[in-house]
Amino acid sequence: MSSPEPIVRAARNDAAAPLTIAVTGAADGVGALFTERIAAVPGVRRVLALDERAGETEDVEWHTLDVRDPAIADRLRGDGESPPVDVVVHLALDLGLDSDPAARSAYNVRGTQTVLTAAAAAGVRRVVLCTSAMVYGALADNDVPLSEDADLRATADAGGVDDLLEIERLAERAPHAHPGLTVTVLRPAVVVGGGADTALTRYFESPRLLVVAGSQPRWQFCHVEDLVSALEYAALGRVEGPVSVGCDGWLEQDEVEELSGIRRMELPSAVALGAASRLHRLGLTPSPAGDLAYTMHPWVVSGSRLHAAGWRPRWSNEDALAALLEEVAGRHTVAGRRLGAKDAATTLGAAGATVALVGTAALV
Repeated sequence: MSSPEPIVRAARNDAAAPLTIAVTGAADGVGALFTERIAAVPGVRRVLALDERAGETEDVEWHTLDVRDPAIADRLRGDGESPPVDVVVHLALDLGLDSDPAARSAYNVRGTQTVLTAAAAAGVRRVVLCTSAMVYGALADNDVPLSEDADLRATADAGGVDDLLEIERLAERAPHAHPGLTVTVLRPAVVVGGGADTALTRYFESPRLLVVAGSQPRWQFCHVEDLVSALEYAALGRVEGPVSVGCDGWLEQDEVEELSGIRRMELPSAVALGAASRLHRLGLTPSPAGDLAYTMHPWVVSGSRLHAAGWRPRWSNEDALAALLEEVAGRHTVAGRRLGAKDAATTLGAAGATVALVGTAALV
């Protein structure tokens, strides 16, 4: 009986070599869903799951740390027994509506800086980041749909967009500062599912859909399952460059209202923007006035790069909206601030007083 052929390891720069992938923010949300998916992909031999606590995904290596800790580079280098990391998928972002803006920015921007620097120092080939299609800005003269190479015209007026724009700048500079490092950025439309909680998902928790008079919004969603599959494409190198992700096409406001069964409340632009600005300045609403632009003007994306790579969304806008409505059923939000069940029923107490004030201001 002849002896088996010796196993010859592919060189690290060989695209066919088995991959070692690290995922930050792996314990919750999109990070947890992606970690579970990528661990089951043939050709991925090792997954490092990095977060401040261990999650529930099995068959991965959990490492608890803060992504701002430079020691992350040691985890990425590997050792004599474990191979170094080939790809880092950085999903440790804080975009919570109730987060302190300064602390949130410190975490998001410093975390991304640290991950990019550590990846370069450890010889990682590719880093995948995830921002949002919001970075294109919501403007009346936007192309519908926007190409991936459209200018990023968003301003820092909307919640969290300032962090996302800074992350985009870091991604653009990183390959120049660290030759040999490829950075791919995914920009999803309104993310639905997986516990996503944003100003745009809370829009559908309101008793009325606020519509600014004269605006022409177009709604495009990205179900979290499609986002995770797009992240897989990016991690495996099947798509590169800035990549937009979303359902095919879009829904007009009338279609959204018909599908949701939620009636509109229409306000003049000056009234809506002025009230939103004042209420946020007083601390009565979590979302700045700039968030309103994303319910007024189009920011639909094409997803052309993913489509060219053979990817297709499994979810339609209609199905994603239905999933969102099911997920937020029973929640009550007025002017972006979520009410508890007791507040919604009685409008008593401090929270109830805030809701009454916000609701009255919005109606006025």
